[in-house]
Amino acid sequence: MIPPRMSLPAADRLFTGIALVLLAGGQSSRFGGPKLIAPLGGRPLALHAAGMLAALPFAARYAVVGPDVPDLAALGYQTMPLSPPGALQAQSLALGVAAAAAGSARAILVALADMPLVPAAHIHALVSRFNGDRIATSADGVILPPAIFGAAHFPALTTLDGDRGGAVRLKGAPAVAMDASLALDVDRPEDLARAESLLQRAFVTPRKRGS
Repeated sequence: MIPPRMSLPAADRLFTGIALVLLAGGQSSRFGGPKLIAPLGGRPLALHAAGMLAALPFAARYAVVGPDVPDLAALGYQTMPLSPPGALQAQSLALGVAAAAAGSARAILVALADMPLVPAAHIHALVSRFNGDRIATSADGVILPPAIFGAAHFPALTTLDGDRGGAVRLKGAPAVAMDASLALDVDRPEDLARAESLLQRAFVTPRKRGS
């Protein structure tokens, strides 16, 4: 879905120079096992976000991956193993930013592989409202990814530490609202169960009265 009053070619042009950085190298410590290959709706969890994003016209697609991740290269991603395995999110982000900078990207969109319900329409909204600096997602007043950072932020994004990634660089950034249920971040088995329930609900067609 593309925002109203925007033709597909115009929408494609907005993605010019924007690289995608998909973070798929988390430790899954709270999940109790490799979560990104856990089944959701009949396919591995990571392929929901990765597949949706792969269909959009980014200038380049980079994925920072851990050892237990589906084959993202088959979807057109340039994959980079997180080193050392299990490093915190800031290290994943730094690897992706460095790759995008080397490819002369004017901006990056940072997304998480364990957020399977983010719709393509939301990505289009972020890109269409990006002013060259930064823009984030908001859900119930919380600022979170997906988010876009202009190239002026690349140096700072490669020197962060901890497990919050680029969140510290989003303070005061404009944001596009998204329903909190779509912002579900799968960290625990109960989150995966909730995602499964939401997916099933999305594909159930309401029955007509009397049917």
